[in-house]
Amino acid sequence: MEEKRYPAEKSAEIQKLLDTATLFVGLPPETLAQVTSHAVTRTHPANRAILLENDWGGSVYFILDGWVKIRTYDVEGREVTLNIVGKGEIVGEMAALEESTRSTDAITLTTATISSIPAQDFINLLISEPLAGIRLSQLLAKRLRQLNRRLRLREADSLSRVVDTLLFLAEGQGQKSGQGTIIPNLPHRELSSRETVTRSLTKLEKKGLIQRQQESLCIPDLAALEKAIT
Repeated sequence: MEEKRYPAEKSAEIQKLLDTATLFVGLPPETLAQVTSHAVTRTHPANRAILLENDWGGSVYFILDGWVKIRTYDVEGREVTLNIVGKGEIVGEMAALEESTRSTDAITLTTATISSIPAQDFINLLISEPLAGIRLSQLLAKRLRQLNRRLRLREADSLSRVVDTLLFLAEGQGQKSGQGTIIPNLPHRELSSRETVTRSLTKLEKKGLIQRQQESLCIPDLAALEKAIT
């Protein structure tokens, strides 16, 4: 088979996509060339809608850098944050699988670099490569497990809910450093109400369970932080 060639700029973007998306790890080179042949990579500012509820699911999105909020609205029109996803995650896959419209919005929380591929290319990948299907199933199972944990804590005190959100972010996108696990210092409104989060983070900081900086938050010991859930 003739080797798939891309312009230098396109090749660099595709390589970053392949290096970031765990869905693609270990797949044959010819399969990767085919599934990424129509990939488009863009960098978006914060508060930019990547996809909107009820839009047709024509593409699947892979987050290369940054953070994206998955949201919907309750019956009273209030915004509900369902998930916060980051580097290596995939969004928009459900509409592609169901061949239906979107069920949620996806909004950037920070500057984010995102690659998209056509939904049909994504489906063809899952049909041709069982390993990709297994990896997608593992990702969906992980999200379901996280959701179940959140549901168990919905009646817990505010401190426990904030701790759970911090652990959720650290589990999905935390970066290890010599001081602990680093996660972005997201706006308070994305974690809970501002007053609740401010009070909870202050308590955790006084106990030495977190260290706050302007752009990031460090968790020295994840196990110790988890014990703060009551």
